[in-house]
Order: sequence, then structure tokens, then C-alpha cells
Amino acid sequence: MKRNPFPLVMLVLVLTFLYLPIAVLATNSFNLSRFGGTWEGFTFKWYGQLINDSQVWSAFGNSLCIAAGATLASCLFGTTAALALHKWNSRLQNVHYGLIYTPLVIPEILMGISLLLTFTAIGMDCGLHTILLAHTTFCVSYVTMTVLARLQDFDDSLIEAARDLGANAWISFLRVQFPLLLPGIISGGLLAFTLSIDDFVITFFVAGPGSSTLPLKVYSMIKHSPKLPVINCLSTVMLLLTFMLVLASRAFQNIKQPKTLRGA
Repeated sequence: MKRNPFPLVMLVLVLTFLYLPIAVLATNSFNLSRFGGTWEGFTFKWYGQLINDSQVWSAFGNSLCIAAGATLASCLFGTTAALALHKWNSRLQNVHYGLIYTPLVIPEILMGISLLLTFTAIGMDCGLHTILLAHTTFCVSYVTMTVLARLQDFDDSLIEAARDLGANAWISFLRVQFPLLLPGIISGGLLAFTLSIDDFVITFFVAGPGSSTLPLKVYSMIKHSPKLPVINCLSTVMLLLTFMLVLASRAFQNIKQPKTLRGA
């Protein structure tokens, strides 16, 4: 029976649609042409400009600091919120669940405007601290939902067994519940870190003078045509770093898997 080539053709078209723009971007980062419309020669000039652009690296450092702070805060608040939602069932917890779920469904522009109005109403000047608070606000929801999904399959009898053996509530949480929840907390933290470092809309509203993050810096660079090739270089570098992290993660998993199998 002859195989239908339609699925393969669709797969190739979809992959081309997804990755061809990325390939064009990476190629233009080595293009001598400033606008990338035509190929004028191979060059590393734009990478040199990227390395010497202190404003880009300052914005990148701001993004990393804010993302790290928002991730730590959201993991702490999100985990405790998930534990509360899992343990107690009341009308108050229904309201709590609604407050946690709301940032996931409301538009980002609405959330950005509401946060800006809130900071203005309480007389807080916008800056890196307001960006950190804003990012924590929506990152908590993602961590809570991730940990809450992990808690759905958690066996509460393990906590009861630990309490029967003499462990108090704190020890039973640290030695029994927390290790089992750790994969969900890490997954929620990685999701929060990714969303924070990539956020533009909410950051645009709550950022103040001198508190530019990398997405805001890239947006401002797009307005100036001489900076377009530097954006291509920056995107290519971030793409390579992402691929390296993914490959390192896969290699680590392949190394750990045989040890697990031998231990079993």
C-alpha cells in the first residue's frame, strides 16, 4: 500500500514556517548590509558593536536580576498558595483561587495599566522595584497552578505516616512533602523565569527612567535603523545559549538515566 505523502509535506511546511525566519535572522547577523535586504558580504562587525554596547548588557543584567527575583518570590508565594488551596476547602479559598487564576486570563495590557494606576495611587515611583513587583504578581499564578497540579497526585497518607513516626509538621514537610513537590516547584520556577525575562507589555507600563529591561531595549533599538543588525546578533546569541542549555539538559539526563537503571 502506497503511503500518503501529505503528512510529511505538511510537517516540512510547518517546520519551514517556524524555523526559516530564525535562519534568516541568524544569517543577517553576519551580513555586511545594514538592512539585510541584499547580501553584501560576511562580517563580524555587528557582533563587535554588540559586545561594546554597554546599554544592551546593562538592560540584560536588569532582566536577569528581575527574573531571578520574581522567580524566587513567585516560587515561595506560589508554593504556599498551592498548599493552602490543596489543604483547605472553603468559600474563602474559592475567592483565593479566583484571585490566583485571574492574572492568567486577563489581557496583559489591562494588567499593566491597572498596576501602573495602583503604583501611581500609592505614590510609588516606577523603577526596577515596580517591575519586580509586577512580574511577581503574574508569575505567582503560574507557579501556583503548576504546584497545585503536582499536589493533585500527592498521597497525603505519607504525611500522616511521618507524623505517626514522630515528625512534627515542619519536619514532615521538609523531608517528605517538599522533595516530592520539588519537580513541580522547579517547573513552575522555570516557567516564571521565562515569562519574566521575556515580558514586554506589562514592563512597558511599570518601568521608570533608567530601568530598561532587554525587551524594552530591543524595542527602542528597532526604532533606529543603525541598530537593526545588532538586534540580529543579540537574537542569535540568545538562540545559541538556549540551544546549549537544552543540549546540556539532555546530556545530563542521558548520564543520569543509566545510573538510575543500575540502581534499580
